[in-house]
Amino acid sequence: MNLLPKSKEQFSQKEYWDAFFNKRGNKAFEWYGEYPELSEHLHKYIKKQDNILIAGCGNSTVGRDLYDIGYNKVTNVDISQVVIRQMLSQTEKERQNLKYIQMDVLNMSFENEEFSVVLDKGTLDALMPDDSAETLGKIHKYFEEIKRVLKVGGRYICISLLQEHILKYILEYFPSNNFMFRIVRCFEAEMKASENNENSLPVFIIICTKFKISQKVLELNLGSLDKMQRCNTESEVISQILSTQNVSFICSGLKKTSIADESEVVLELYEQGSTQSRFTVYVVDIPPQSSHSQYAAFIVPEGREAEWLFSTANGRKKLVEITKYNRLAIVTLHRDQKYESFEAVQTELSNVVCNLAPAQLKNRKIAFLSLGSDVGHRIVRYKGCSKLSGEYIIEDVVTENQEKYRRLFYLSSQLVIQSEAKLRSIKTRKGAVKEVVDLIYLTCRHHVYMALATRAACRENNKANVAVIGLGGGGLCSFLHKFLPKINIFGIDIDEDMLKIATEWFDFKENDKLKAKIEDGVVWLKQLAEKGGALEAVLFDVDSKDSSIGMSCPPKQFLEETVLDSVVKLIGNTGIFILNVVLRDNSLRPVVLNGLKDRFQSIFSYKLQEDLNEIFICTNNALNVDYLKEASSELNSFFKKHNISENGVDTQKFMKSLVTQSVFI
Repeated sequence: MNLLPKSKEQFSQKEYWDAFFNKRGNKAFEWYGEYPELSEHLHKYIKKQDNILIAGCGNSTVGRDLYDIGYNKVTNVDISQVVIRQMLSQTEKERQNLKYIQMDVLNMSFENEEFSVVLDKGTLDALMPDDSAETLGKIHKYFEEIKRVLKVGGRYICISLLQEHILKYILEYFPSNNFMFRIVRCFEAEMKASENNENSLPVFIIICTKFKISQKVLELNLGSLDKMQRCNTESEVISQILSTQNVSFICSGLKKTSIADESEVVLELYEQGSTQSRFTVYVVDIPPQSSHSQYAAFIVPEGREAEWLFSTANGRKKLVEITKYNRLAIVTLHRDQKYESFEAVQTELSNVVCNLAPAQLKNRKIAFLSLGSDVGHRIVRYKGCSKLSGEYIIEDVVTENQEKYRRLFYLSSQLVIQSEAKLRSIKTRKGAVKEVVDLIYLTCRHHVYMALATRAACRENNKANVAVIGLGGGGLCSFLHKFLPKINIFGIDIDEDMLKIATEWFDFKENDKLKAKIEDGVVWLKQLAEKGGALEAVLFDVDSKDSSIGMSCPPKQFLEETVLDSVVKLIGNTGIFILNVVLRDNSLRPVVLNGLKDRFQSIFSYKLQEDLNEIFICTNNALNVDYLKEASSELNSFFKKHNISENGVDTQKFMKSLVTQSVFI
């Protein structure tokens, strides 16, 4: 039997409620939790000596429950004569002083200031299905009646789902009429609904205390802790309530639906009263497999959130597959936040993680996964501010294998590692242990293929000149100097802070073969080309500061015709242009490729499987691919000599994956 109204307007009609309760019979209908779920909050704001009016009682047992534990001044009113008869028939013998009266709450016959508490459990929601002029007129009468019958110091306690139009009007009325205003979220009622497989919409308890003061007092407690947050404006209250409801709506949808064919869901978690996010949660589904477990949470250790597996949508999908779950809630921890332990983080996240579980989850004890047994280690080494790039941070991160990496981040894009280096420990002459940057180890995989192409460009030319546009932490330039010590390398960067960072934190050291130039790379290339300069290799490894377009690397001005014309002149017939491209929007790729085809005769590309990086290798003449094969072998020999086999290239696979985009004929 469908007992829900067919349209929201019915909620305010007397005829609907008479019909509803006739169908329902004597079974209590509790819209927003029963007494056990509400009791902790009610006892906090209602004293046993209070004279209590329950407005629009329906057949709720709350009045009876309060009476039974010693609240002996309880009056229940409802517009429906049917429900009043039902409730009187259940209570007249055992609870002779518990009153049930048929009355319209818009026009009550009680004396002024007769009650110290007016309790409203869903009545406001029923009376206010919309914000039409007619409805607002009714609600104004209702609120005026509440104000009239309440004593000074008395409380209007309203249990509501707080639809937006209700929230706005209740905030408009009570604070402006000298009521202290407070909203508390009732998690107990939501949890009970969830246990019963019902929609667990957020349930709020609004406490409006009647005072003779003009100062507005707006308070919120939307967390599980007994902690009030003072708000400055009504709009701040509205924003936080709507955000809470939106998250609840998402969680409700996730219980019912797999999002394997859709994008992931992302939630930011804040501590109450804080504007700084404490956790980011990515909910990721893959097409369900019977051999997989249903659901788990994965906590990304501190400092690891910028790695491909955790920072990209494709990486997170891969993580779900690797862990053999159909759904993961992947949680990243934020810098400038303190986390005591893995167990403490689990406890803190337990409610959220439960709310993101699919409804069919068999085992309600949800597993927490990670890369190790703790929350990781993040050591902030330096914070600075660049005139061009804004605030940045340098931090050391320890992996589960106890390997340590140094990373540079711009705070404007905290999930993008701008520069990275592996650290190794050495002993000084005095026997002390010191950490230094390993200049041989390439942490960025795309640098391996850029170095390989550089070797192909230089071949046996010991006097070759190579320009790397985009110095960053200097890692690529430092490696090229170790790998090809006889060639001349120029690292070009527009940001003077980059040279300082590279020198002080990434062990970049200039010498007669390795130079840094703080100049606009576009201007430098143009001026060098005009002077008749020549370069065996030009490498573009520059990140874009413009997040409005779907290309992270390089900035769009580096692919303009005049810039590419300068590169064409500089590399001549024997040099190579090596371009690192990172696209968030793949529809831009044909534009990039066509621009290259207009200038270069021979173009090869290699797409890294695990990253978004694609390396383009461009020449003005037909490129002998054997040069790339030979360079790959030499690079592998170099890594083998230094015991860094993980940086090596599978030459056969590389050559097979190399895509011919355009070949000179």
